[in-house]
Amino acid sequence: MNTNNDFTSRKFPPIAEIAVSTLALVIIGGVYLASHLPNHISLAPTTALVSIAAALVLVNVSLLSRLKNFNWKTFALVAKWTLLVYLIISGTLEYVFIYDGMRGSLLALMSSALFIFAINLPILFGFTVARYAESPA
Repeated sequence: MNTNNDFTSRKFPPIAEIAVSTLALVIIGGVYLASHLPNHISLAPTTALVSIAAALVLVNVSLLSRLKNFNWKTFALVAKWTLLVYLIISGTLEYVFIYDGMRGSLLALMSSALFIFAINLPILFGFTVARYAESPA
């Protein structure tokens, strides 16, 4: 293997770290809300966490779009199937929220968190696999 193309020593932006942080923010917000249901609580803490998570997803997409000499084929393959799985999981959870009678701003906030969750994990998994795949010539 050519040492100039050694994919294990390539430096990448902190895409995986940002994705894990995003996941932590969404989970913390969801657990906070779920722990207080069915009582009325302030949505401000979770709104802040979900907003920060959304901003981090946008940062990750921007960082990904700037990668050069990256194995996009492997990224797309992994991300595509991961997205399918997490859209099904998120859709199922959305159904449960609606079936349980969640409405209004609480439903909108939880739906936003689920959307971020479903988008973030394919980015994380796709990047993590593709970063160690050999780059195209």
